[in-house]
Amino acid sequence: MTTTPSRGRRRAPTRIERAAGKAAALQKPRVILAGLLLLALTSVMLLDGYLRAEVGGDQRVRTGASASKVPEDILDGGPILTFRGGQATTVSVPDKTIALTFDDGPNPTWTPQVLDILEKYDVPATFFLVGSMVSRYPDIVKDLVEQGNEVGIHTFTHVDLSYQSDARVAREMEQTQLALAGAAGITTTLFRAPYSSETDAIDNYSWPVYQRLGEDGYTSVFVDTDSDDWKKPGVSNIVKWATPKDGEGASVLFHDAGGERSQTIAALPTYIKKMKAAGYTFTTISGVMQQDTAAAREASGQQAAGTAPSGQTDGGGAGSGAEGTGATGGVGGTPGTGGAGGNADRLQAAHREATGLTLYEGKALVAAVAVAEWTVPTLSVGLAVVGVAVMGRFGMMLILARRHYRKRNKRRFSWGPTVTRPVSVIVPAYNEKECIANTLASLARSTHPIEIIIVDDGSTDGTSEISREAAEALGMANVRVIRQENAGKPAALNNGVRNAGCDLVVMMDGDTVFEPDTVRQLVQPFADPKVGAVAGNAKVGNRDTIIGAWQHIEYVMGFNLDRRMYDLLRCMPTIPGAIGAFRRDAVLEVGGMSEDTLAEDTDITIAMHRAGWNVVYQEHARAWTEAPGSLKQLWSQRYRWSYGTMQALWKHRKSLTDKGPSGRFGRVGMPLVVLFQIVTPVFAPLIDVFTAYSMIFIDFGAALLAWLAVLCVQLVCAAYAFRLDREKYRYLLMLPLQQLAYRQMMYLVLIHSCITALTGGRLRWQKLKRTGEVGTPAGVS
Repeated sequence: MTTTPSRGRRRAPTRIERAAGKAAALQKPRVILAGLLLLALTSVMLLDGYLRAEVGGDQRVRTGASASKVPEDILDGGPILTFRGGQATTVSVPDKTIALTFDDGPNPTWTPQVLDILEKYDVPATFFLVGSMVSRYPDIVKDLVEQGNEVGIHTFTHVDLSYQSDARVAREMEQTQLALAGAAGITTTLFRAPYSSETDAIDNYSWPVYQRLGEDGYTSVFVDTDSDDWKKPGVSNIVKWATPKDGEGASVLFHDAGGERSQTIAALPTYIKKMKAAGYTFTTISGVMQQDTAAAREASGQQAAGTAPSGQTDGGGAGSGAEGTGATGGVGGTPGTGGAGGNADRLQAAHREATGLTLYEGKALVAAVAVAEWTVPTLSVGLAVVGVAVMGRFGMMLILARRHYRKRNKRRFSWGPTVTRPVSVIVPAYNEKECIANTLASLARSTHPIEIIIVDDGSTDGTSEISREAAEALGMANVRVIRQENAGKPAALNNGVRNAGCDLVVMMDGDTVFEPDTVRQLVQPFADPKVGAVAGNAKVGNRDTIIGAWQHIEYVMGFNLDRRMYDLLRCMPTIPGAIGAFRRDAVLEVGGMSEDTLAEDTDITIAMHRAGWNVVYQEHARAWTEAPGSLKQLWSQRYRWSYGTMQALWKHRKSLTDKGPSGRFGRVGMPLVVLFQIVTPVFAPLIDVFTAYSMIFIDFGAALLAWLAVLCVQLVCAAYAFRLDREKYRYLLMLPLQQLAYRQMMYLVLIHSCITALTGGRLRWQKLKRTGEVGTPAGVS
């Protein structure tokens, strides 16, 4: 046993290490940003669900309630309910006048067709718009207003307000006002309640709602004549039912949304022509109000030019809470002073120009909805792709793993002549005092001739001394301890390769223990001269904790089952650092372990493929490693793995266009790694997010059934992987919990890695806290 001493003082930090320090300082912000991305996704989904009435939707509709508290003159009055001066008053539509109204829009299919018809026949109308639809289709609302039509509020989510709290009522109005401000730069004082009809349908539950809205300056609009076009009774019946009797005026109801409206589109021109032929004129709700105001002035003898009752202006009154008041553009439903005034040529009397904070908040709402409208369908498509990819991966793994098992476990299968020559085992170690003695003890029982090279990478905990003492205690004369200044794991491995005395080298971690037959099994594939590297079967030794059990499932199912698949496809992406074997000449040929990436094991594996060597998987060569014991340590490890994998793939991106073995890996292995190790894990949380969303807001039973179906598929794959590796099935009881918690963590780790890659961060070889609890393989299997 020999020792190479350290060379004096510790060197100054290199440029890479200084960059690593800066990157470490950015870890917390990157983690926070990763969490914020998941929060943003959830928020966008909730917004989209709210717009579609999946979140906070209320389908209750009140019928048959008493109207004993509603004044008789209101029940018998006209269709326009105002609260001028705090007094409830109704206004009727004058004879031979039609106030044409449309509910439930805007709709991208039907509303533009309605507008074309109105423009063709020079007819104005009043549209009572649903706020969620306004925010989704702002351009239609803008066109509608610019054409000279009038808009009113039909709530934000089309709920029966008589069931809602005061806060919900205010919110429905405020949000719709914001949507109108963002879409068309206006607010409105007109309101029509969903599921309302004529004034005689006002009951004891809805009357207080109208009173509160009246106090806030809103004019509530009802109907005289209902076309019932939503029933799709046919064009002739729609025209018939929408026609007032005996020349009476009417507020007439049609719909431009809420369902299939082709009959409405067909009936509208016929209806307009019929009513004009009968001497009717068309106006808006504000037009009716202005006519009523003018008639009142004439009756009171105050028709002189420029003379008006106190507090009233020529453009005011329509939809005001008191004479001469109307909405100022504020979203609280509170009116302000002033009518249309100088804006009369541009704005309907019920419209108010949105300004200041209201305008900006409205535009922000419309922009947020636009993002949601684009994001959620895109994510839905992504979810479908992920689902297909996940199912495809499971199917591919099962089929190819079965073929791999049958091929490698045939009685006649052989790699070639038995490999018996000595092997150099390289153990890079950095502060491994808890584990290094166990590692040496396991190697002492090896059934294959080996030399052991421990490369102490500047440990400060006495790893070198412990190694020497353990080797002496075990009577191992085949151990060399080489000390070097701290330079990272790749440098330690390269040092070991340079000092190796055998043409075959086995690399293992300082926290790993081998079974007695591991090295012999691991080097047998080298009987094939085309094999340049061999991946062993890494297993979790500390599996009796929740985190350990999660990783145990992942190792058996996610790693080893994958390696069987990659082996058959001849595109193994990674030889695990815990157990891998190489031809020494092949390692030197590709330039050794690279310090360009954090995943030196993936980097050199890809380099082996590109150099024309075969890389295979030896399932019978087992190593027992100590997995991270806390979520923090697990995060640190997986972050390094995922980021390092991205670096390695980017480094070897030219293999996509190479020829020969390099091109084979680039066009087969690299896409599979990107799809299964980066893209799918990033989007996999969508499965859980959409499932939770569906359970809460759509259909709990169907969503739960779908999630359980996916879980069952995963369980089948995991059970088969456990069978191939002869593992105990009891650990699979942790699989559901793993899917709920582990997958979200892996998502955040990958997002963290992507952010680091984009910001150019770099990390050094990270040391995880070890306990040394993985002593001998027999104690954990």
